[in-house]
Amino acid sequence: MRIYTLDRSQFLPVSAEKAWDFFSNPRNLPLITPPELNIRITSELEEKIYPGMIITYTITPVPFIKTGWTTEITHVDSPGYFVDEQRSGPYKLWHHKHFFLKSGEKTQIRDLIHYSMPFGSIGRLANLLLINRKLDFIFNYRSEQIREIFEI
Repeated sequence: MRIYTLDRSQFLPVSAEKAWDFFSNPRNLPLITPPELNIRITSELEEKIYPGMIITYTITPVPFIKTGWTTEITHVDSPGYFVDEQRSGPYKLWHHKHFFLKSGEKTQIRDLIHYSMPFGSIGRLANLLLINRKLDFIFNYRSEQIREIFEI
């Protein structure tokens, strides 16, 4: 199984607690997800994540193809980090760590994602041609939205 890594960082002029308050509220996920993914959360959500929280949603990763996705929040250490892992969905493996690190007057938010594609060599080809670019697009969009939300 080939495991890919996506590592993104962004600095915010806010405390780690303020960054944590935004990112640990799963209801904010649609605010930082590109509209063309058509994310729809289908589970009842609390305002704050906790270990064992299950989040279900649908997305449209490519036009006309809608898929379900279930993630579990597996680790939470407020305000330092949390981890979500796919339980069912489009990837063979999805492990997403969210870090909130104080850096002088700013907070570094870091997303470290390890993922693997299903379908062997077809999945590897799909990652090369489509998926890695789509993830770059998603996280570039997210970065722009975060800049607007935190008025950077």
